[in-house]
Amino acid sequence: MSGASPDAAEGLAVYVHLPWCVSRCPYCDFNSHTLRGVLPEAEYVAALLADLEADLPLVAGRRVDSVFIGGGTPSLFSGGAIESLLVGLAARLAVAPGVEITLEVNPGTVERGRLADYRAAGVNRLSIGAQSFDAGMLRILGRIHGPGDISVAMAEAAAGGFGNVNLDLMYGLPQQTPEQALADVEAALALGPTHVSHYQLTLEPNTRFHHSPPPLPDEDALWAIESVCRARLAAAGFRRYEVSAWSRPGRECRHNLAYWRFDDYLGLGAGAHGKLSLTGGVHRRWRVAHPQGYLRAPAPRLAGERWLGEEDLLLEYLMNALRLSEGFTLAGFARRTGLPGERLASRLLQLQQRGLMRLEGDRWQASERGYAHLDGLLAEFLPSAPAGS
Repeated sequence: MSGASPDAAEGLAVYVHLPWCVSRCPYCDFNSHTLRGVLPEAEYVAALLADLEADLPLVAGRRVDSVFIGGGTPSLFSGGAIESLLVGLAARLAVAPGVEITLEVNPGTVERGRLADYRAAGVNRLSIGAQSFDAGMLRILGRIHGPGDISVAMAEAAAGGFGNVNLDLMYGLPQQTPEQALADVEAALALGPTHVSHYQLTLEPNTRFHHSPPPLPDEDALWAIESVCRARLAAAGFRRYEVSAWSRPGRECRHNLAYWRFDDYLGLGAGAHGKLSLTGGVHRRWRVAHPQGYLRAPAPRLAGERWLGEEDLLLEYLMNALRLSEGFTLAGFARRTGLPGERLASRLLQLQQRGLMRLEGDRWQASERGYAHLDGLLAEFLPSAPAGS
């Protein structure tokens, strides 16, 4: 078994999953559940903190650098519940000065003053699920908000004191044209976000769209959409630091960077996954997924856990690192996986010769061609991939 040695001096990311939604979108494959009845805020926050308490021996001495509260629809929870969660976390773990604390927000659930309550609770970054500014597209996507709700949410964010806000946008929507996709980007930019997540709609298993696929743009249309939207975001001063993530300078999402750099993170809540470097290797664990089963289970409410073998480590590391425009170093690969950098060296040189990877200083990065075909690039590192294929 291989893996990085634990380092108490290194920061820790914390992901918190709040699984309830008003309704489930037809494209969504996240662990989300339609809320029926009263939201069990206090009971659920108590369960989250009990999980954290049970996990403390695994993260002793670690400092929390980022917290991401996702879902589901976290903005169904009150500011008081979020404050109880964050106060409880800070009472159990050291929290870095300037910690990034993100909360996902559905524009259809923003009540007047609610975002200010989150800011008072300690949240300092919002991620607003706009998805599109086209009312017809939003209906097709099963969203509960309209274009005007996005503008209201952004105004509430500004009034609540948030200076760091992400807008989620999807492209490749049913029968979407490049002009429609660009109109969404223009509408988002007009609202002044500091970060834009711009990602393609995909048909994931166990979703309504997978079972009844809508008519999606073909490859040529997708390429045209990507090209025109990339150019507009870049012209507006946004930098593409990850395949689907664009930010103003210094506004990259620190929490998501922790995933992509293969840093350690603790997962709390129903269905949440975590990854920790422990004595003996890299360990993954995940919680009971269904909210009711989660609430009934004793802490730490694990549904499973496993140590990563060498092939898993290599592929998981690359699956994340190749997405970053900054790329990775062989020393960083060795530090995070416990595997020798030489494990990758010859394959990287072959891919460089084929124009799929490039080397700048000591950093390996996907080339423009490789970046456009990441799934194929990752497949080049599979054990079955022939050399020079």
